[in-house]
Amino acid sequence: MIAIASDHGGFNLKTKIIEHLTEKGLEVKDFGCYSTDSCDYPDMVRPAAQAVASGEAERGIVICTTGIGVSIVCNKISGIRCALCTSVTMARLTREHNDSNILALGAGITGEFLALDIVDTWLNTEFSQMEKHQRRIDKIEG
Repeated sequence: MIAIASDHGGFNLKTKIIEHLTEKGLEVKDFGCYSTDSCDYPDMVRPAAQAVASGEAERGIVICTTGIGVSIVCNKISGIRCALCTSVTMARLTREHNDSNILALGAGITGEFLALDIVDTWLNTEFSQMEKHQRRIDKIEG
Protein backbone atom coordinates (compact mmCIF):
# COMPACT_ATOMS: atom_id res chain seq x y z
CA MET A 1 0.00 0.00 0.00
CA ILE A 2 1.14 3.51 -0.79
CA ALA A 3 0.41 6.27 1.72
CA ILE A 4 -0.25 9.64 0.12
CA ALA A 5 -0.80 13.08 1.62
CA SER A 6 -0.78 16.70 0.58
CA ASP A 7 -1.68 20.15 1.69
CA HIS A 8 -3.95 22.46 -0.29
CA GLY A 9 -1.08 23.40 -2.63
CA GLY A 10 -0.56 19.77 -3.58
CA PHE A 11 -4.19 18.66 -3.58
CA ASN A 12 -4.79 18.75 -7.35
CA LEU A 13 -1.56 16.90 -8.16
CA LYS A 14 -2.29 14.37 -5.41
CA THR A 15 -5.68 13.68 -6.99
CA LYS A 16 -4.00 13.01 -10.38
CA ILE A 17 -1.40 10.73 -8.77
CA ILE A 18 -4.05 8.73 -6.91
CA GLU A 19 -5.99 8.27 -10.15
CA HIS A 20 -2.78 7.23 -11.95
CA LEU A 21 -1.82 4.70 -9.28
CA THR A 22 -5.26 3.15 -8.90
CA GLU A 23 -5.47 2.73 -12.69
CA LYS A 24 -2.27 0.67 -12.36
CA GLY A 25 -3.96 -1.49 -9.73
CA LEU A 26 -2.01 -0.15 -6.77
CA GLU A 27 -3.61 0.29 -3.36
CA VAL A 28 -3.43 3.87 -2.09
CA LYS A 29 -4.42 5.28 1.29
CA ASP A 30 -5.15 9.01 1.21
CA PHE A 31 -4.25 10.76 4.47
CA GLY A 32 -5.64 14.13 3.26
CA CYS A 33 -6.12 16.91 2.69
CA TYR A 34 -9.37 16.61 0.80
CA SER A 35 -9.81 20.04 -0.81
CA THR A 36 -7.93 23.17 -1.82
CA ASP A 37 -8.92 24.92 1.43
CA SER A 38 -5.87 26.20 3.28
CA CYS A 39 -4.47 23.72 5.81
CA ASP A 40 -1.26 22.85 7.64
CA TYR A 41 0.71 20.12 5.86
CA PRO A 42 2.14 18.47 9.02
CA ASP A 43 -1.39 17.43 10.02
CA MET A 44 -1.67 15.14 6.98
CA VAL A 45 1.93 14.36 6.16
CA ARG A 46 3.05 13.15 9.60
CA PRO A 47 0.39 10.37 9.79
CA ALA A 48 1.28 9.25 6.25
CA ALA A 49 4.98 9.08 7.13
CA GLN A 50 4.20 7.26 10.37
CA ALA A 51 2.27 4.69 8.33
CA VAL A 52 5.41 4.07 6.26
CA ALA A 53 7.67 3.97 9.33
CA SER A 54 5.39 1.45 11.07
CA GLY A 55 5.12 -0.81 8.02
CA GLU A 56 1.41 -0.15 7.51
CA ALA A 57 2.38 1.30 4.11
CA GLU A 58 5.23 0.08 1.93
CA ARG A 59 6.05 3.58 0.65
CA GLY A 60 4.65 7.09 0.67
CA ILE A 61 4.20 10.13 -1.55
CA VAL A 62 3.79 13.61 -0.08
CA ILE A 63 3.05 16.84 -1.93
CA CYS A 64 2.95 20.55 -1.18
CA THR A 65 3.66 23.58 -3.36
CA THR A 66 7.46 23.20 -3.24
CA GLY A 67 7.90 19.76 -1.67
CA ILE A 68 10.28 21.25 0.89
CA GLY A 69 7.97 21.48 3.89
CA VAL A 70 6.55 17.99 3.48
CA SER A 71 10.02 16.48 3.10
CA ILE A 72 11.19 18.17 6.30
CA VAL A 73 8.22 16.76 8.24
CA CYS A 74 8.81 13.25 6.94
CA ASN A 75 12.53 13.25 7.65
CA LYS A 76 11.87 14.05 11.32
CA ILE A 77 10.42 10.55 11.72
CA SER A 78 12.78 7.71 12.56
CA GLY A 79 13.16 5.22 9.72
CA ILE A 80 12.00 7.60 7.00
CA ARG A 81 14.21 8.53 4.09
CA CYS A 82 12.17 11.09 2.16
CA ALA A 83 13.59 12.54 -1.05
CA LEU A 84 12.35 15.64 -2.82
CA CYS A 85 12.64 14.88 -6.53
CA THR A 86 12.28 17.23 -9.48
CA SER A 87 13.54 14.87 -12.16
CA VAL A 88 13.27 11.25 -13.22
CA THR A 89 17.01 10.85 -12.67
CA MET A 90 16.70 12.02 -9.07
CA ALA A 91 13.85 9.55 -8.52
CA ARG A 92 15.88 6.66 -9.90
CA LEU A 93 19.03 7.52 -7.97
CA THR A 94 17.30 8.09 -4.63
CA ARG A 95 15.83 4.60 -4.86
CA GLU A 96 19.06 2.98 -6.07
CA HIS A 97 21.40 4.78 -3.65
CA ASN A 98 19.28 5.85 -0.67
CA ASP A 99 16.46 3.29 -0.65
CA SER A 100 14.11 6.24 -0.09
CA ASN A 101 10.73 5.20 1.22
CA ILE A 102 8.87 8.48 0.73
CA LEU A 103 8.82 10.65 -2.37
CA ALA A 104 8.20 14.38 -1.97
CA LEU A 105 6.93 16.46 -4.87
CA GLY A 106 6.36 20.17 -5.35
CA ALA A 107 3.12 20.75 -7.25
CA GLY A 108 4.12 24.35 -8.00
CA ILE A 109 7.54 23.26 -9.25
CA THR A 110 6.90 20.04 -11.17
CA GLY A 111 4.18 19.71 -13.80
CA GLU A 112 1.70 16.87 -13.82
CA PHE A 113 3.22 14.79 -16.63
CA LEU A 114 6.73 15.01 -15.24
CA ALA A 115 5.41 14.25 -11.74
CA LEU A 116 3.74 11.07 -12.99
CA ASP A 117 6.98 9.99 -14.69
CA ILE A 118 8.86 10.67 -11.46
CA VAL A 119 6.32 8.62 -9.48
CA ASP A 120 6.53 5.69 -11.92
CA THR A 121 10.32 5.71 -11.93
CA TRP A 122 10.50 5.96 -8.15
CA LEU A 123 8.04 3.10 -7.66
CA ASN A 124 9.67 0.85 -10.26
CA THR A 125 13.29 1.31 -9.19
CA GLU A 126 14.77 -1.06 -6.63
CA PHE A 127 17.50 -0.35 -4.10
CA SER A 128 20.88 -1.33 -5.57
CA GLN A 129 21.87 -3.48 -2.55
CA MET A 130 25.44 -2.25 -3.03
CA GLU A 131 27.46 -2.43 0.18
CA LYS A 132 28.55 1.21 -0.02
CA HIS A 133 24.96 2.41 -0.30
CA GLN A 134 23.78 0.19 2.56
CA ARG A 135 26.70 1.39 4.69
CA ARG A 136 25.66 4.99 4.12
CA ILE A 137 22.02 4.26 4.94
CA ASP A 138 23.14 2.55 8.14
CA LYS A 139 25.06 5.69 9.08
CA ILE A 140 21.98 7.83 8.42
CA GLU A 141 19.88 5.59 10.65
CA GLY A 142 22.50 6.07 13.36
